Amino acid sequence: MRGETEPVLRFHGAAHSVTGSCYEIETPYSRILIDCGLFQGSKSERELNYGAFPFPPGAIDAVILTHAHIDHSGLLPKLVKQGFCGPIHTTRATIDLCSVMLPDAAHIQEMEVEQLNRRNAQRGRPLVETIYSQQDTATCMTLFRALEYGEWNTVAEGLRARFWNAGHLLGSASAELEIDRHDAPLRLIFSGDIGPGHKLLQASPEGPADVDYLICEATYGDRDRPDVSPEQRRSQLGEIVRGAAEAGGPLIIPSFAVERTQELLVDLYLLMQAGTVPMVPVFVDSPLATRASTIFERHADDIERGNVLRQALSSKELRFTETVEQSKAINRLTGFFVVIAASGMCDAGRIRHHLKANLWRRNATVMIAGYQAQGSLGRILLDGAQRVRIQGEEVEVKAHICLFDLYSGHADAGELVAWVQARTPVRHAVFLTHGEDSGLAGLSQRLQGLIPFDRIIVPRLDDAFQLTPSGSLPIAASQPRRLQPERVARLDWHNDLSKLLLDVTEAIDAAADERGRAAIIRRMRRALNNKAA
Repeated sequence: MRGETEPVLRFHGAAHSVTGSCYEIETPYSRILIDCGLFQGSKSERELNYGAFPFPPGAIDAVILTHAHIDHSGLLPKLVKQGFCGPIHTTRATIDLCSVMLPDAAHIQEMEVEQLNRRNAQRGRPLVETIYSQQDTATCMTLFRALEYGEWNTVAEGLRARFWNAGHLLGSASAELEIDRHDAPLRLIFSGDIGPGHKLLQASPEGPADVDYLICEATYGDRDRPDVSPEQRRSQLGEIVRGAAEAGGPLIIPSFAVERTQELLVDLYLLMQAGTVPMVPVFVDSPLATRASTIFERHADDIERGNVLRQALSSKELRFTETVEQSKAINRLTGFFVVIAASGMCDAGRIRHHLKANLWRRNATVMIAGYQAQGSLGRILLDGAQRVRIQGEEVEVKAHICLFDLYSGHADAGELVAWVQARTPVRHAVFLTHGEDSGLAGLSQRLQGLIPFDRIIVPRLDDAFQLTPSGSLPIAASQPRRLQPERVARLDWHNDLSKLLLDVTEAIDAAADERGRAAIIRRMRRALNNKAA
């Protein structure tokens, strides 16, 4: 649109879903991205990571990164690989975290693609490539530029930005933008991910008032979490830990490696020091979490309760594992112990090996400690699946599965409304993003009365809007959507196929005899032949 007068805002991710955060702003002078994150969830959404960007990467002048979580930063190396060479503006702590998180993401891809290609070669299927390599991440890291909270900086021609502490993660920020116009500048704020008011390691979120446009996350827009103190949270965690100890098996905690793991370590340390739970080994089986913990320790003076974090990280009960052999050795242990492993949604990393080794055990406990996107293995377990498929293998679910959502890094509905209210007046529109349908609908409903209904906009993937002095105007798409709205944040055919295979196996196993099993197989073949005909 260079040469036109009004900026355009495009939504390339986190639209009716909670992953793939990526927004584009094009002005008469420059073109920037806010975030460039990895898609997670169903296989249909994850496949977007391998497809073409909906914009030419080489045409992007700069990136503003709100924080280091992979669903916000994870496609930056791909952006660089495909031609982007501008600056990536973010906070110093975010740069430190990305320096370990992005190489880790590349490493996980390389391992998983190697395993997949081994299976593909055996089955005569085409080989696949990683989204990006370790070299791409190294090149990407050279483009990062540190900005301080509260300081205005020119990030591209005709566009200034400053960061506000979002209270979500070490280094997390909301991004305030000013876009030059012929009269007064246009002011926007992108919330990034907003933290809750009483997060263990972070201060409360901040932000400016009086903006033209507000782009706000809605992860928990439909729910209010219990208002619990840190002591009450630890007490409830202690109940789960003691229950796992009484069951006599391991407590497996799928956890995001960055911040969630460190929060858990602090509370487990305090519980053990107080004598309210057994003193047992706590294994952090995530090289990324190990490296991230070092970064948190380095920034301990800048975060809440940093002194306690230092004590927890030096606890004699804490065991960081690095090698695959050390990871495998954990599952040869018996009795009660604690394992914290990534990924938080159970879709990648070492947690899948621990789940495969323990889900079938009645004495095992799996504590889900955060939001689970639709289609993720974590969500499937929470929804009560009796069998799951992990890395192509069927696993029966007999372990106790529980949700403990008091560590969430996201503000709940009431806190989001309060954060938006503190940003008012919002002269033109509030765009709600980074939420599934229920969260978006819930927050939209709660904002009515504070924001006029016709100024609350819930964009779909790849929607675009012109930001005019009198309000936003939708722009007709110039190319097809990469994923139709009905397929975003939904179980897809890959999930259906996985469940069908589990159901078929269960039905055949339950058949009374060989004759019954043969009859089931004949009926399936008949159905397939009728479909082919």
